[in-house]
Amino acid sequence: MPTAFPPFQLPDPGTAVHVREVGLRDGLQSLDRIVPTAHKIAWVDAAHAAGIRQIEVGSFVPADRVPQMADTAQVLAHARTLSGLTASVLVPNLRGARAALEHGAHLLLVPLSASHAHSLANLRKTPDDVVAEVGRVRAERDALGSPTRIEAGVGTAFGCTLQGEVAPDEVLRLLQALLDAGADQVSLADTVGFADPGAVSRLFERARRQVGDRLVGGHFHDTRGLALANTVAALGQGVRGFDSSLAGIGGCPYAPGASGNTATEDLAYMLHAMGYDTGIALPALLELRRQAAQWLDGETLRGALSLAGLPRLLTH
Repeated sequence: MPTAFPPFQLPDPGTAVHVREVGLRDGLQSLDRIVPTAHKIAWVDAAHAAGIRQIEVGSFVPADRVPQMADTAQVLAHARTLSGLTASVLVPNLRGARAALEHGAHLLLVPLSASHAHSLANLRKTPDDVVAEVGRVRAERDALGSPTRIEAGVGTAFGCTLQGEVAPDEVLRLLQALLDAGADQVSLADTVGFADPGAVSRLFERARRQVGDRLVGGHFHDTRGLALANTVAALGQGVRGFDSSLAGIGGCPYAPGASGNTATEDLAYMLHAMGYDTGIALPALLELRRQAAQWLDGETLRGALSLAGLPRLLTH
């Protein structure tokens, strides 16, 4: 028989739930095309105007390896001018972290894969190598006296197409090791879309018991259509922050079949319909989605709300 859900309690209506838009990094990095910097800046502006207050604007990685991210410094510089916006960047190593600190990123996102096979394919490091790198990033941040925060995200937390099963005990070990090494906060990611609501509820319940409020978010892929259901399961275990990508773009080039993030517009609509406070204006977000569809003409876009539209009562 399937393992039962642990007890969970959905938050009261009106509770703040934070949405972090990751399309400019996780989404665009997965596409072959290079989106012009001007379009990225317009994307940031429109997302901010729609009420999104956390945006992953890019990553500091070698431009010859990931040319889609070559203009991260310019996009970050613009994002830092917007009131109340937390601009985060992905940094895979100390070199990237130094660039992000130099350019004033508000938050560094350091990725770790709990799958040993995926970690080697994606980062060319073992999971424990990444833990050690987080320690070096923390030392660099502290030496500079920077207020930038460090978030370590544990990916492939529910399994991996390269390795198969990833033991929950190993995920929990790595969460604690990352915090001990100097991360300010941690998050869990279903990088390849293997998770289901029961597995999400069980792992997040254990993680919250272990690290408390330092577990700040979940990152779900909709590869098998369960991203929103998994979000609800994580909400029931006290998680109040979620990553998503406009039009559901994104994936992982190092994990076959790992297509599609949670669509930001669908996530925001679900949370709004459930009575939670995201601060996001849905009509403005859908307008950004329509604009992005023009910039990404020919790409595979996902999401249901853009097809069905808003119910009449939610259009104003």
